[in-house]
Amino acid sequence: MSLYTGFVIALIIAAGFVALTITASMLVGPKRYNRAKLDSYECGIEPTPQPAGGGRFPVKYYLTAMLFIVFDIEIVFLYPWAVSFDQMGVFALVEMVLFIVTVFVAYFYILRRGGLEWD
Repeated sequence: MSLYTGFVIALIIAAGFVALTITASMLVGPKRYNRAKLDSYECGIEPTPQPAGGGRFPVKYYLTAMLFIVFDIEIVFLYPWAVSFDQMGVFALVEMVLFIVTVFVAYFYILRRGGLEWD
């Protein structure tokens, strides 16, 4: 049990800090709510009413999310590979080339669908 003592102490300190900051923000923070503060914020323009189901989003939002996920996954796999490249040999090089080819297929799909054209 003594192995976990430091972890438990750090967890208690973190929980105490969270409780302290939430309580302090409720006590010290301003409490002047009006209609404008309670409305949703849309970059300084007047909020537009939304349909009951939330409305439809353009496909570009999803393409941008796909682009982020594709490149995020690419970095997650490329970084450890680059760190230990000297120890892995030719097999790892071939596997990484195949991986990058599949990433470029996704990239060209997004490029073809107009995901990189910002209006």
